[in-house]
Amino acid sequence: MFGIVKRNKREVLDRTLYMEIFGDNKVAYRVLSSRMTLFGDEVITYGIEVYDHKSGQRECIADFSTNIEEAVAFAESLINNRSCPRQLYSRALGYLSVSI
Repeated sequence: MFGIVKRNKREVLDRTLYMEIFGDNKVAYRVLSSRMTLFGDEVITYGIEVYDHKSGQRECIADFSTNIEEAVAFAESLINNRSCPRQLYSRALGYLSVSI
């Protein structure tokens, strides 16, 4: 028997730059405030974006956390580890597995 699963789409309505720090490795670390629709309700979430000015690589997690302090702490850990954009998802998984 087959069934259809309806998945609610998360849609970013508005993005605002909350904090941006340039590391000594020419990488910009940004904390973004986003307004999203989730299950029909508007929610404020904080995302993380990492942009490498040398290579042009950019990675972003639009809805990292609903807590600004947690998003800033994660951005600080990225800066301390001199993380590049391709490491964002693995570092986020490691950070969230410890903090949950």
